[in-house]
Amino acid sequence: MTIKLLAIGKTDNKELITLINSYKKRLSHYIAFDFEIIPDLKKAKNLSGAEQKQKEGALILKKILPQDVLILLDENGKQYTSVDFSMYLQKHMNSGRKRLVFVIGGPYGFSEAIHKKANGKISLSKMTFSHQMVRLFFIEQLYRGFTILRNEPYHHR
Repeated sequence: MTIKLLAIGKTDNKELITLINSYKKRLSHYIAFDFEIIPDLKKAKNLSGAEQKQKEGALILKKILPQDVLILLDENGKQYTSVDFSMYLQKHMNSGRKRLVFVIGGPYGFSEAIHKKANGKISLSKMTFSHQMVRLFFIEQLYRGFTILRNEPYHHR
């Protein structure tokens, strides 16, 4: 299985990029992981929130294959403990599906088309985080999930 993370807009904070790259490297010991940035929309400030969601949604849908399992990182999604999330990952790996795709949307969230296509939603917290920070937090949780599945000491129970 491959896990793919899609995110709208680049990260320009060098410290965050360094940390994200560190966890991406660690993850590569467990699973094929792909992190893809969808560039920010040009002239986005001239668009309404609804128009921006629709255009970003179209860009996201171009990256999704028909057989993918699509999971949205959304504030209204289901929350998991780290251990429960590791079991969630194991369940998907056991499903025989080739690709599990997680998506971090833009500042206005996801279009209706994306919500209809999605197979589920996950929330990392009831708190609101910047889209830049969510990337790091999510990749770290993926790594933590795999260390839990392998019973490695990174996660202390």
